[in-house]
Amino acid sequence: MEPLWKLAYLLEPAPVALILTAIAVSYGSAFRALNYGKEMEKNRDLSEASITLDRSQALMIPIVSSCSLLMMFYLFSSVSQILTAFTAVASASSLYFCLFPYIAQIKSQFGLADPFVSRCCSKPFTRIQGLLMLLCVGTVIAWLVTGHWILNNLLGISLCIAFVSHVRLPNIKICAMLLVCLFVYDIFWVFYSERFFGANVMVSVATQQASNPIHTVANSLSLPGLRMITKKLELPVKIVFPRNLLGGVVPGNAAADFMMLGLGDMAIPSMLLALVFCFDHRKSRDSGSILDIPLPKEDISSPKGFKYIWYALSGYSVGLVTALSAGILTHSPQPALLYLVPSTLGPIIVISWMRKELAELWEGSPSNLSEKTHFTEV
Repeated sequence: MEPLWKLAYLLEPAPVALILTAIAVSYGSAFRALNYGKEMEKNRDLSEASITLDRSQALMIPIVSSCSLLMMFYLFSSVSQILTAFTAVASASSLYFCLFPYIAQIKSQFGLADPFVSRCCSKPFTRIQGLLMLLCVGTVIAWLVTGHWILNNLLGISLCIAFVSHVRLPNIKICAMLLVCLFVYDIFWVFYSERFFGANVMVSVATQQASNPIHTVANSLSLPGLRMITKKLELPVKIVFPRNLLGGVVPGNAAADFMMLGLGDMAIPSMLLALVFCFDHRKSRDSGSILDIPLPKEDISSPKGFKYIWYALSGYSVGLVTALSAGILTHSPQPALLYLVPSTLGPIIVISWMRKELAELWEGSPSNLSEKTHFTEV
């Protein structure tokens, strides 16, 4: 056990950057999920708005995750190039999904012409969309060539936001079931897997580097220059920050040179944040309808309009700092969900019970039980 003064390390640039990034990504993921539902309704494309998990699917997630973890633990070297290729495609699509609303806003604000150039899969494809896709593909290629941690974080963040936007929870009951299962999953694979498998499976998988397909191509084509530039990759399944963040952007290659946080430690709590974000939005909308007074955008985005999101986000911040503090004091890897699940789910359940809204959150509203959830303009 390290002395308490070691917690001062949390004030260094790398931990501060990690904490602020995780909080911002969690909030941004929830906000994007809310707006994505609104976009789908506006475009009358509700069937593709999201996948709403039911009880059986929620229970299967920890099982499937455990099987995937073991496969990567034992067969990572054999499947690493397939994983890299799959991750590259998913990252490009996710980055496009995250950037497109901003590009559309800029296009609308400046009245930019955007002619159709083709129709792909029965959907129109415009020139700006084509340029954006090229930018996203170029970013992924740059990550494949350099393996830079900033590009790794950018792609990881986009994967997190896209996942939370497309995979939804219908109510707190399913959410609690999923979080409790993943709570046990995280504890087992971090604390107890070494007893059964001879190594810490979670840490081993998280720190393994994948083969770079570009490096393989450079070897087969005898391109020594490209072969020297490319190297093994850290897959964007986590965000990383070099411990010497202000001392240089090119740290060593060892995992100990980085602070890291898994995408699941942002994405899973963000699903709860997205759920309460939508609940708060619906309550604000319903209040305006009862009073027959349309709520302006300022009221909807105020803390009064989104009350539960602030409790959940504050709990996430406390849980994240606690997890990092435990890691520093024990000098060992910590299952972040051990701290994040109680700190996010607990306040929501207690406060909703005190406000007599727990039953509504627990079972979900009719609009939450269907994928055709109606959202108004945010």
